Amino acid sequence: MNGNADRVLTINATPRRIAHLDMDAFYASVELLRYSELRGFPVVIGGRAEHKPTIQTDGSRHFYKLRDYVGRGVITTATYEARAAGVFSGMGVMKAAQLAPDAILLPVDFDSYRHYSRLFKAAVASIAAKIEDSGIDEIYIDLSDLPDDTLVLAQRIKQAVHDATGLACSIGITPNKLLSKICSDLEKPDGITIMGMSDVPDRIWPLSVRKINGVGPKATRKLASLGITTIAELAQAELGFLQSHFGHSYSSWLHEASHGIDKRPVITNAEPKSISRETTFEQDLHPRHDRLALSEVFTALCTQVAEDLQRKGYVGRTIAIKLRFEDFHTVTRDFTLTAHTADPVAIRRAAGECLRRIELKKKLRLLGVRVSALSSIHSSQAVAASPQRELPLAP
Repeated sequence: MNGNADRVLTINATPRRIAHLDMDAFYASVELLRYSELRGFPVVIGGRAEHKPTIQTDGSRHFYKLRDYVGRGVITTATYEARAAGVFSGMGVMKAAQLAPDAILLPVDFDSYRHYSRLFKAAVASIAAKIEDSGIDEIYIDLSDLPDDTLVLAQRIKQAVHDATGLACSIGITPNKLLSKICSDLEKPDGITIMGMSDVPDRIWPLSVRKINGVGPKATRKLASLGITTIAELAQAELGFLQSHFGHSYSSWLHEASHGIDKRPVITNAEPKSISRETTFEQDLHPRHDRLALSEVFTALCTQVAEDLQRKGYVGRTIAIKLRFEDFHTVTRDFTLTAHTADPVAIRRAAGECLRRIELKKKLRLLGVRVSALSSIHSSQAVAASPQRELPLAP
């Protein structure tokens, strides 16, 4: 496949077979196809356009290193060599530079990542039709109705993905989506994990509660304060005890998840609930002193959301904005139109109306625009809102 044999952990299979396929260090792996000389080196994705490699007079490429980065930014992903140095996605670039100053820094290229995303999903669809799109680099697959042996199916899917993209992926196959999501991460990179419900105590319970998709940092900290750090400890906790500290619904879900219970089907025709774009500024921007720059970014976000809507065949009615201030306080406002639209001017006008309802006195670190209440662009009820005068950025 990529010169390395699959690393396989096989545990008993069950009649319901749900796979979770996760591309290995997806963005970084796509970049390594382009810059093969970087294989084996620590590489992080998260730089700006100016960090694109340049060609030297001798024909060689010059790559920027983390030590050269100045400003605010977040790591999008990293190769496994960079992760070994403690660099992970979501980490600030400046912090990452302290851990791995010699790591190569590359800018993000979402057009390329989306291209390879389409390729790997089409490859999987040629083998298994029941696919739930879960993100640019991951999918769920219902294999229950296929006659092939589970391991053979997993190997075929991995080979098809590699043949189509040149990239490796990891697959977890279990009776449900929750367990498969956990298992696809157990044998990374380029691994296969197959397990059944009887293996939950041995394979799942020793793991940290944060391995459960849906248990975020806040819940992890709260559970730790209650003496619960592993999934086993969560499974042993009384439901009433959990309900005294969490909401009824979330407690019930935590209880079931800790026992590996998940009845959700693989949804093959999921419709998006919203489409959004946001950006975090390299430096906090002042609403008055940096008004022109903010206005340009604001309009660009509205235009990008409109283009995303048009490309995906949707129109929306509810326009919302998100602002995060220098003190990390986050504010959202929304405005509902009388008719659906995918028009950038109409979206910008409604977003501006939202902005007028926020007091702008502190510097901004993040700005986002979201369109929801979506409808298919082909729906007879979907009528574009008429463009009107664009409102100014600041009230």
